[in-house]
Amino acid sequence: MPSFAEALALMEAWTESESLRRHMRAVEVAMRAYARRYGEDEELWAMAGVLHDMDYEKYPQEHPYRGVEELRRLGYPEEVLEAILGHASYTGVPRRTPMAKALFAVDELTGLITAAVYVRPDRSILGLELSSLKKKFKDKAFAKGVNREEIRMGAEDLGLSLDEHMALVLEAMRKEAELLGLK
Repeated sequence: MPSFAEALALMEAWTESESLRRHMRAVEVAMRAYARRYGEDEELWAMAGVLHDMDYEKYPQEHPYRGVEELRRLGYPEEVLEAILGHASYTGVPRRTPMAKALFAVDELTGLITAAVYVRPDRSILGLELSSLKKKFKDKAFAKGVNREEIRMGAEDLGLSLDEHMALVLEAMRKEAELLGLK
């Protein structure tokens, strides 16, 4: 099985956009937090996070199929591939595993958190409070591209309240603020 370092190098080779790279790193960070919460393999879950959108820039019309095809060729575990396929609702791939449920749950939420940080005067996640994030979530005019229903469904699939889910991902991203460029 490829290592996390190899997964990270692969994502960087396939993705030029710095914002997309940061998004995948944010999803990686959130996936690590959920792996710890559930006592799962952190590196494996991190790979799903860091690779989930690797083909989005090169093959937007074939995402995530093209990336999964390459990952399968390179010997990535089926659990990771299934999670990546399941993170995109339009694939119809059911999210059966905790990893797949977590990937779906954190994908849109990391985008909302990042957008909330970018409108802060200091552009830092360190001072972003859950109450402020919840206001941004409720404001339909803010970050219109973020699918709030998927965030709700994701939390529900994990058996968490929306507040618990938001707090866990916000804290995970806060701890890695420097890596994510959100300090």
